Amino acid sequence: MKFVVDTNIAFSAVLNTESRIGDLIMNSHGILEFHACDTLRSELKKHRPKLLEFSKMSEEQLDQSEYQITNCLVFTNEALIPYEFWLKAANLVREIDMDDIAFVALAEFMGVKLWTGDRKLLRGLASKGYSNFITTDELYKIRTLLE
Repeated sequence: MKFVVDTNIAFSAVLNTESRIGDLIMNSHGILEFHACDTLRSELKKHRPKLLEFSKMSEEQLDQSEYQITNCLVFTNEALIPYEFWLKAANLVREIDMDDIAFVALAEFMGVKLWTGDRKLLRGLASKGYSNFITTDELYKIRTLLE
């Protein structure tokens, strides 16, 4: 089963590779497949100072953590996503958070669920009748059933 991982999930995994989120990403090979936009790589670079500060990791530890997580993701260049999916995603996230547009567009393009822990995004999408997302708890249950 395939899922799109948003920045919120990736940051959580990088900050704690031993968390439930880290476990799902790193230990689901052959069961679950995780995809992300290339934007995620630039977000990791952009927010690196905050990640270092918040995590209390050394530069080397953060490098290792980022490598462990990103190595388990399949990245897609946003330019490959057709316009119609960007338009749909824009309509969905416009009043929530436009920073999430690429991840919603990728999930729609791939026809898979978006894995996010962003409560504001979850509530906003649900209020628009959108349900093409999955929570960490739901994903953990799915993996347990498929193991």
